[in-house]
Amino acid sequence: MIKLHHLNKSRSKRIIWLLEELNISYEIVPYQRDSVSFLAPPELKSVHPLGKSPVIEDDGLVIAESGAITEYLIDKYADGQLAPTRGTKEYVEYSQWLHFAESSAILPLLLKMFVAKDGCETNFLAQYADIETEKVISFFDQSLQGKRYLVSDQLTGADIMMSFIAELVQNNGELDKYKNIATYIQQLATHPAFTRSNEIELDAETTI
Repeated sequence: MIKLHHLNKSRSKRIIWLLEELNISYEIVPYQRDSVSFLAPPELKSVHPLGKSPVIEDDGLVIAESGAITEYLIDKYADGQLAPTRGTKEYVEYSQWLHFAESSAILPLLLKMFVAKDGCETNFLAQYADIETEKVISFFDQSLQGKRYLVSDQLTGADIMMSFIAELVQNNGELDKYKNIATYIQQLATHPAFTRSNEIELDAETTI
């Protein structure tokens, strides 16, 4: 059985969604962030040296990084679903969104969060984070124009990865600025597994 090491309020929620979408058996091992530092607990380092989440264990493998986990699970368990056919233009687009979620998209959002948490005036970083966030989120929003999903008019791992970015925009109270992302979130919420993943994450947090 797959074991998911899940940290509350983290990117591993989308792996819960993916596992629910795949309808396969798995176990959640929950961890709680430190209430002061908001960092992951040291226990996660016994699973993977980086001490981060998500991490899965499957068939003797320990796999970190959300994108790598998503690709692995879809390749192994999706039976041709949740990803376009390899070698197609759609697959290239799909792969780009998988990597965009954890590279170009997430960095400025994290910088904004760190600047806000630190509370100090910056000479460069705050403005840089604002400009880059506007750039990448506007690109994301424009890419959704006239679409229900990012690729091939069907739910794929790209949507599952980018759902975390969309939810950050929502949590930051900025959906009014990005109408396509707002519609996109509503579309993702039509998937029962998406709703279940939210409920499962809440349950995992309360059982810690």
